[in-house]
Amino acid sequence: MAGLLLAAGGGRRLGGRPKALLEHRGRPLVEHAARALRDGGCHPVHIVLGAAAETVRARADLSGYTTRDNPDWAQGMGSSLRVGLAALAGSGADAVVVALVDQPGIGGAAVARVLAAYEGAGSLAAAAYKGRRGHPVLFGADRWAEIAASAEGDRGARAYLRRHASALTLVECGDIADAYDIDTPEDLRRLS
Repeated sequence: MAGLLLAAGGGRRLGGRPKALLEHRGRPLVEHAARALRDGGCHPVHIVLGAAAETVRARADLSGYTTRDNPDWAQGMGSSLRVGLAALAGSGADAVVVALVDQPGIGGAAVARVLAAYEGAGSLAAAAYKGRRGHPVLFGADRWAEIAASAEGDRGARAYLRRHASALTLVECGDIADAYDIDTPEDLRRLS
């Protein structure tokens, strides 16, 4: 079961501060999010970088992870999802758990719980918070090509998930994770 961390964004609403480099507990967010995937049982873990990719590599300890650059990162999360899924194609992984770099309240326990929903290469599961779909999301390998083909803009796989809602298993994680995003200057107060 692979992990895929989308960490390419430029932090437009944060004044152009790449989210991967925001500090939380003394280390960049990208390290926390990658560790959550690994601690939750994902191996290998791929990280898609974009904005300030070389600076992220220089400042963050990404040893033990595979990084990929998304040259089209400014086009949104959909382009990063496509880069990540393309990197995993042919890897032998049965499924991938996708996480976002700007959600430090989601740790390995939530990843493990979503991973436990895997039932085969056609699996489709997502963490839920009080019944509302969130991240991380699990995609069985049989779904990757269609997801990549439909991923666009900042919506990523949202449209795909809506179209396949009847096949989606929601895994309640509100008791073990907090699904807030770091999107605006006001959100920075949640980092410690």
